[in-house]
Amino acid sequence: MHLLTDEQLLEIIHQNPINRALLEILPTLGIPHSMLVAGALFQTFWNHRSGEPAEWGIKDYDIAYFDADLSWEAEDRVIAQVQQASSHLGVNVEIRNQARVHLWYEKKFGGAYSPLKKVTDGIDRYLIRSTCLGIDACTGKLYSTHGLNELQNNELRMNELNPRPDLFREKAASYQARWPWLQVIQ
Repeated sequence: MHLLTDEQLLEIIHQNPINRALLEILPTLGIPHSMLVAGALFQTFWNHRSGEPAEWGIKDYDIAYFDADLSWEAEDRVIAQVQQASSHLGVNVEIRNQARVHLWYEKKFGGAYSPLKKVTDGIDRYLIRSTCLGIDACTGKLYSTHGLNELQNNELRMNELNPRPDLFREKAASYQARWPWLQVIQ
């Protein structure tokens, strides 16, 4: 088996028309350090693997950005801007300022979460290693914390950068319900 390359994964990700549209819209909005991240990327890949339509089973499309303004008002303006620009797509688009995650993470998920210093720090802490992916909205470049081997090998392994066993098991079970051939690796 050949190794999955960034270029091959990007080609597959762009087969999802929602991903293509968001990656066209985002650079026009002037949002600092914005990236299309998470499920929009790896779930499109899993759909490709399983022969499903590119957008099948994707519950939302996540966008991360990094702005030093920690006010809720600033983030709310960006959320409204993105929702207005993407409303014609008919999907749930969620955008979050990674600089603010530490302010609400503990209340929502339990456990401490130290402040992030850049947008990719948030990607680095996703619960499952193979899902730590993002595409820079301005450059189109793929970011992958742990490489692509685990994604290519259908592996769900807890991320040591955010070890949360209960949340990991819950998320892995959710993915396996839609893509049952994924393997949880302890």
